[in-house]
Amino acid sequence: MRILVTGAGGMMGCHILDFLTEKNHDVLGIDFVPTTDIRELNKKAVYMECDIRDRNKLTNIINLFKPEAICHLAAQSYPTVSWDRPEFTMEVNVIGTINLFESVKELKLDPVILNACSSAEYGYIDEKEVPVKESRELKPLHPYGVSKVSQELLAYQYFQNFKIRSISARIFNTTGPKKINDVCSDFTKQIVMIEKGLQKPVMHVGNLNTRRAITDVRDMINAFWLLLEKGKYGEAYNISGSKAYLIKDILEILKSLTNVKFEIYQDPKLMRPTDEPIIYGDSSKIKADTGWEQKIPIEKTLKDMLEYWRKKL
Repeated sequence: MRILVTGAGGMMGCHILDFLTEKNHDVLGIDFVPTTDIRELNKKAVYMECDIRDRNKLTNIINLFKPEAICHLAAQSYPTVSWDRPEFTMEVNVIGTINLFESVKELKLDPVILNACSSAEYGYIDEKEVPVKESRELKPLHPYGVSKVSQELLAYQYFQNFKIRSISARIFNTTGPKKINDVCSDFTKQIVMIEKGLQKPVMHVGNLNTRRAITDVRDMINAFWLLLEKGKYGEAYNISGSKAYLIKDILEILKSLTNVKFEIYQDPKLMRPTDEPIIYGDSSKIKADTGWEQKIPIEKTLKDMLEYWRKKL
């Protein structure tokens, strides 16, 4: 199968390149501002630079490759960045999605599109509402969340009006090797830097009292594949870890995995204007429709991330 991956230079993108090439698919990855080292991308996949905002270039690439499936991961994916650069966030996430669907529409192609959305669409969730279901009202708290609501609704209307087959994945907190700028990545990187004498034994942290359901990226990629195979077109699916961890408990797990001792410093730069107290989704819909299950425990995820940083640094 010919599969196009937008955002191939991101953490999820590089993992899905590995997953798809191992299944012997013909894979083309595109990206513009990679967040991983593109020298580490799977050499069995073709990689091209393309700004998702460049409609003409994107259309030409899709026309030449004629994908049978598209994993649309390209995005400005950091809520904190969206406060500083709301216009850029909307251009990439919303206009970029329009460009993708318009290109497919113009070329009269019929790929299945996996549309990567976010749990940030829900916004503030009360403890009584968790695990949150897909039917819950969407009230995002930052420009990134707003952009993902827009992206999901665009995919829905292209399916309803033009029968462009799409499935939206509401992705909850996902981490793993090659991830940057999330809690697990920041913590594991700092620990390795302390191990190597590159940082004083002080752990810079944000809010430690929020709770997050965390999924390993490799479990998430398996969920994407199952949705492409078995998901219902026009639908949105939560993909969430099965347990919500206090952020301070993640630190405790890391202490048990290493011999590093450190002090804790709450860094004002790591605090958000608004921070959801708990992010935890009900994944029963994807389980029922595809048979997906979370398999990788957080301890293995954190061990693998520590090993990644030890090699990388």
